[in-house]
Amino acid sequence: MWIKAGHQTCPNPSVWTWPAGKSSFIKSVCSVIQGRVTTPALTSDKSCNGTYETFKIRKEGNPETFCHFVFNDVMDLKDGDGICAEDIKLALGGHVKEGYQFKPSSPLSPGDPGYNPRPSADDQVHVLVCVLSADSAEITDSVLKKMADIREAASELGKQVNLISSQGPHIDSACPETKKDLKNVYKSQQLKQKVKDFSAAVGVPENYIFPVKNYSDETDINDDVNTLILSALRQMINLGDNFSEKLI
Repeated sequence: MWIKAGHQTCPNPSVWTWPAGKSSFIKSVCSVIQGRVTTPALTSDKSCNGTYETFKIRKEGNPETFCHFVFNDVMDLKDGDGICAEDIKLALGGHVKEGYQFKPSSPLSPGDPGYNPRPSADDQVHVLVCVLSADSAEITDSVLKKMADIREAASELGKQVNLISSQGPHIDSACPETKKDLKNVYKSQQLKQKVKDFSAAVGVPENYIFPVKNYSDETDINDDVNTLILSALRQMINLGDNFSEKLI
């Protein structure tokens, strides 16, 4: 999953996820911005089928106005039938066209219909984000290697990447302390250890890993949930701003 926006006003943060939670995060951001728990029209199962898709988020109170960033969704990064690391690298440079269907066994290449040979600034991805579930099983070595390879390639491209929005959407069920009170998220030794383990495995600084609780079965907005989501989103945009300043 990626995030983009017009480069004149905001960079193109990009979000890719393993193994799940990306759509929930997009919907949760939409809920926070619109001020109500919502299942927006931007949801679809295309990304589950491997389609590169853009999501715009409408501002509260004005259905004709959108936020100055967009999410671009990709298929999961997982063993076997997950997205190829090479395709994520191409997407970082803006070479993947909207609607392209990823093929795990066959990476996109120049000359393919879904390949964009001349990407504009708006096509490029400037921030790379991974969303992990805090209560998921241990990540396999092959997926960790993919993540590390992508992180290294993105860094070489000069991208403000590896802002990792992690531990969502189930931090409240992954630890008794956070289940009791979401405000305990930064006090949880269990979640702190997950952050340390992931940082060591992929090479992402610990201060780029953020706990997030996505909206799932809630019917009303919750300030504690909103705070975590907005904190992660703010960091994504800040990193994107840093990158876009280099383009001016």
